Amino acid sequence: MSAEAAPSTKDEPTAVQDDEAAQPYGLPGKPLARGPFLFGLVGGLGVLTAIALAQMVVNSLSTIILVVVAMFLAVGLNPAVEALQRRGLARRGAISIVFAAVIVAFTLFGLALVPPVSQQLTEFIEAVPGYITELSNHPTVRRIDADFQILPQVKTFVTSTLGPSLATGIMGAGLVVLNGVFTTVTLLALMLYFLGSLHTIKDYLLKLVPASRRTRTGAITEQILSGIGGYVAGNVLISVIAGVLTWIFLSIADIRYALALALVVALTDLIPLVGATIGAVLVTGVALLQSVPAGIACAIFFVVYQQVENYLIYPRVMKRSVDVTPAVTVIAALFGGALLGIVGALLAIPVAAAIALIIREVVLPRQDGA
Repeated sequence: MSAEAAPSTKDEPTAVQDDEAAQPYGLPGKPLARGPFLFGLVGGLGVLTAIALAQMVVNSLSTIILVVVAMFLAVGLNPAVEALQRRGLARRGAISIVFAAVIVAFTLFGLALVPPVSQQLTEFIEAVPGYITELSNHPTVRRIDADFQILPQVKTFVTSTLGPSLATGIMGAGLVVLNGVFTTVTLLALMLYFLGSLHTIKDYLLKLVPASRRTRTGAITEQILSGIGGYVAGNVLISVIAGVLTWIFLSIADIRYALALALVVALTDLIPLVGATIGAVLVTGVALLQSVPAGIACAIFFVVYQQVENYLIYPRVMKRSVDVTPAVTVIAALFGGALLGIVGALLAIPVAAAIALIIREVVLPRQDGA
C-alpha cells in the first residue's frame, strides 16, 4: 500500500502547477467570510436596515394606529354580533345590524354637536359690530383714542392682518374637518372588514403556532378576545350611563345645549383616569358662562356622580371583563397615554390584561415546572 501511495505524492506538485497555469493571476486567497472588512460592511448594512425600518414605522405610525384601533373596535363589537347570532341571525346579518347601529351613533353625535357650535359662532360674528360700537362709545376709550389713535390702528389690524389670518384659519379648519371625515370613514371600513373576517384571521394566525400548542393557544386567545370585548362593551356602557344622567340633569337645570354637552361627557368618559374629569370641567365651564348658580350646580353634580361611578357603576360593569389590579390599571393607562396619547390610554388596560393572562398561564407554569 505504501508503494502505491508514493506516486500520488509525486504528482501533487504537478497538479498545483497545472492549477497555477490555469489561473494567470494566481490562486484565489482565503474567502472574506470572516474578514474584518466584510464583517464591518455587513454590520453597517444591518444598522442602516434597522434605521430604515424604524423610519418606515415612524412615517406610517398614524396608519398603524388606525389599523390597531379598527381591530380593537372590531374585537369589542364582536360580542354584540355573537349575541345576535345566538338569537338565530346569520353572522352577515348580525354584522350589518351592529355596523348600522355604529353609523347611526356617529351620525347622531355629529348632528348633536355641529348645530350648537355653528349657532354660537354665528351669534358671535353678529355680535362683533355691536361690541365695537359699544367700545367706541365708551368715554375712557374715546379719550385714549383721541390721545393715541387706537381705533384706526385696530381697524388697520382687522383689515390687513386679522382678516387674512381668519381666512387661512377657516381653510385650515376645513381641511382638518375633511381629514377627520376621511379618517372616520377609513376607520369604519377597516372595522367592518375586521369584524367580518375576525374568525378567519384568528384561525390563520393559530396555524402559525405548533400543532402541539395550538389548542392551548386558541383557548388563551379566546379568553383575551372575550376580555377585550367585555372591556369595550363595559366602557361604552359606562359612558352611555354618564351621558344619559348628565343630559337629564342639564335638562332639569335648564342649561343650553344639554344634549351636546351630554355627548361631550359621554365621549370624554371613554378615556381612562382623566376622561370623566375633563368632561366635567368642560361642561361646568360652559354652565358658568350661562350663570354662576348653574355652574356650581354642575360642579356638585359631577363630584357626586363620579363617586357613584367609581365605587358602584364601574366595579359592577367591569367585574367580568378584565382582570387587572387597580395599580396595574393606573400604570398601564399612564404609560399608554405617554406613548400614544388618548389612543394609548384606551388600549393600555386590555393590553395589560392580556399580558397578565399570558404571564399567569404560560410564564408562571414554566417557572413552576422548572
